[in-house]
Amino acid sequence: MSLLEVRRLTAGYASVPVVRDVSLSVERGELVALLGANGAGKTTTLLAISGLVSVYSGEIRLDAGSIAGLAPAQRARAGIQHVPEDRSLFPSLTVDETIRLACGARRPPKWVLEYFPALGELGGRRVAALSGGEQQMLALARALCRDPSLLIVDEMSLGLAPLVVNAFFPVLRRIAAERGCGVLIVEQHVHVALRWVDRVHVMAGGTMAASGTTDEMRPRIDELAGAYLGERTVPSSVPTSADNEKGENDEGV
Repeated sequence: MSLLEVRRLTAGYASVPVVRDVSLSVERGELVALLGANGAGKTTTLLAISGLVSVYSGEIRLDAGSIAGLAPAQRARAGIQHVPEDRSLFPSLTVDETIRLACGARRPPKWVLEYFPALGELGGRRVAALSGGEQQMLALARALCRDPSLLIVDEMSLGLAPLVVNAFFPVLRRIAAERGCGVLIVEQHVHVALRWVDRVHVMAGGTMAASGTTDEMRPRIDELAGAYLGERTVPSSVPTSADNEKGENDEGV
């Protein structure tokens, strides 16, 4: 049984379905990408998993148990941590205060900051003064403080330089492998994502257009990009598999 099972999900807002008949799964230790053009329904799917939008039909199961009746806070306690696309950080807090708040005023587990060592040098800096990459590091570290079984990351690369995005993926790969959690990520840099993820789901028009392992999807990526993702070629600014096998980051990821 998968860590996360979404079966024939229909969900939306104010009784209007935005996603319909969506099915996907995430295994423990697996990094899964949810791809699609703007408006495809990716964020709504993530919000439905976290309990933040209305589910009209279908089933969501975590660790083989239905979470249909659980409020968002209960789902978080059950092991789901959601990093939204706006990161939802408090700009007036410092890095240390943000981490302590996430950890219930306790010191964070040592392993959390081992994934983002640059945060150790930014403890007294306010969130408003952080770069985009530093804020994303902090948002991920805050989520990890709860030691989630499922980490959901929406639009991790939003507003970040491609080289910075390229550096986050190996960190997520390590988190999935070393912590045994599943990671479900919405990503716009398709070709970068395909270097690191295990499986891919492609959404279009609120439904699932294609799913498969990375090896199965890679030969189809130009076809899928043209049909569903709004791009046809590899962006020149995004490193390919021949560049920086473990990625680089000018902000210390």
